[in-house]
Amino acid sequence: MKSKLAILGFLGLAMTVGGALAQTPPLVSGQVTKIDTSAGKLTLSHGPIPNLDMGEMTMVFKASDPAMLKAVKAGDKVRFTADRVNGQLTVTKIEKTK
Repeated sequence: MKSKLAILGFLGLAMTVGGALAQTPPLVSGQVTKIDTSAGKLTLSHGPIPNLDMGEMTMVFKASDPAMLKAVKAGDKVRFTADRVNGQLTVTKIEKTK
């Protein structure tokens, strides 16, 4: 009986972790075209963003952390994740690429 409960507990944990991993937004390739530190926003020319059902375009995003705006500059090629946070399109992670 205890082993059945342990197995059920493990399966429940695995499903929870697996569900959380499946919800992580994908990394998208793009290029920084403008940074507005006073507004906490950056403009990115990017490829499709599947989790937001967006095609390739250039648009403005809010930065989830102001430090992101200091880590990149206009012209940098990047990979990033974006999501809707409190109704705003927001970059949640960004990293420079070569």
